[in-house]
Amino acid sequence: MPFILVVVQRLHYNLVMTTVKRLSRAKICIYAGDHSPPHFHILANDGREALVAIVTMHLLEGSLERSTKAEALEWAQNNRDLLYDEWMRLNNE
Repeated sequence: MPFILVVVQRLHYNLVMTTVKRLSRAKICIYAGDHSPPHFHILANDGREALVAIVTMHLLEGSLERSTKAEALEWAQNNRDLLYDEWMRLNNE
């Protein structure tokens, strides 16, 4: 997946990325060795990216189409514990 490799190198300096869930409009990812607060990345099919805090589900950075954001946040809200556990595992906290 060359596109993902480019995103990882450009935004996260070669950090290891785990895709937690693939949705119809985006995928939910968590990076190892990433900064606090615990958060996940929404990588939209159109190339946009957003960071969302796991605890509050607030957008920390980026922008997405409304439908993409809604789909991702609905899944994330229903899987908050899984996201938090994966973030803690990947970030040794």
